Amino acid sequence: MKTLNRSIIIILDGVGIGELPDAALFQDTGSHTLGNLARAVGGLHLPRLEKLGLGNIDSIMGLKPQKSPQANYGKMREQSPGKDSTSGHWEIAGHVLDFAFPTYPEGFPPEVLEPFKKRIQRDILGNIPASGTEIIKELGEEHVRTGKPIIYTSADSVFQIAAHEEVIPLPDLYEMCQIARDILTGEHAVSRVIARPFIGKNSQDFTRTRARRDFSLKPSGKLLQNCFQEARLPTVGIGKIDDLYAGVGLDHKLHSKSNREGIDILLQQIKMLEKGLIMINLVDFDMLWGHRNNPAGFYQELQEFDRRLESILHLLQPGDLLFITADHGNDPTTPSTDHSREYVPLLVYGPNLARGINLGIRETFADLGATVAEAFGLSECHLKGCSFWPEVAIG
Repeated sequence: MKTLNRSIIIILDGVGIGELPDAALFQDTGSHTLGNLARAVGGLHLPRLEKLGLGNIDSIMGLKPQKSPQANYGKMREQSPGKDSTSGHWEIAGHVLDFAFPTYPEGFPPEVLEPFKKRIQRDILGNIPASGTEIIKELGEEHVRTGKPIIYTSADSVFQIAAHEEVIPLPDLYEMCQIARDILTGEHAVSRVIARPFIGKNSQDFTRTRARRDFSLKPSGKLLQNCFQEARLPTVGIGKIDDLYAGVGLDHKLHSKSNREGIDILLQQIKMLEKGLIMINLVDFDMLWGHRNNPAGFYQELQEFDRRLESILHLLQPGDLLFITADHGNDPTTPSTDHSREYVPLLVYGPNLARGINLGIRETFADLGATVAEAFGLSECHLKGCSFWPEVAIG
């Protein structure tokens, strides 16, 4: 195999491919984001992903298995005990958690909220698990009237603060989130504190904005990005990558307001970066459609990605590796509006790689990070996971 130059990891946020064996423990029995979505819309038409081998991973209505897929294919299970974006991303980069982040189905306890209220010098509203769009309809007008921020959580390990941008300006909202992040440590160390700004005149037209910001825990273990930096190879994070890794291991942090803008930035980086690691999170599948149980919107987002994929593939050079995967599921057809505990797809492509190899079921997302590390000769990296590089490398 000739010298490799770049590894590009695309994470389709929430695009799962079937329930994990322990899905019942997470109330996710029957979840299959791609399979159930396909049935809901009458079949998927994703010609570029189909040619790569997406339909070879599992039976999905509308996607034909290819006799000679252009990519190598398989699926991965999460070893970390959760279904959160943070644990999923950390595991992809080689850091597998042996504990679950805390969740709060009954709301946050006084030992969290009292110091928070004291520091922000305001009372709060909410403190319940809720859909983000529904809670601003329910409590948004009271928030506007009183100036009290709306605190809520979900089935995931998150402390979310919703506020109208004209009531609590963005800098103040972000400061509140940092205060919460400082408080939420030890047994209350949630994976993410999330700013959820919204706009609008009343409950009928309150709309969340793109100024969301995540305040994540810093990873406690070594990441693939750290290994690239140690080898003096640049690292780039696009979209939510900076937030989910708390900036760790990233030389360049490029935020985006949509999947479309994220892909625009990715194409620019592929043209500019000669060597290194590029990671991108495309969050709209999850944020706009999965959490809102909107199969039609989810499918349209997949079709848009499939169209843009042609431009990405066109720019790849002989020394490039491309990985397409996800961090968890978010089945838009189930009653739940939360993430789902699922396998994630794995497509591995490179102009000089073997093609059409069935990589089977990988026992951890960390196999991806271990593979990249071995491919780039990062022998001192010592990440978790089992590399499949020997299966896909030629020569």
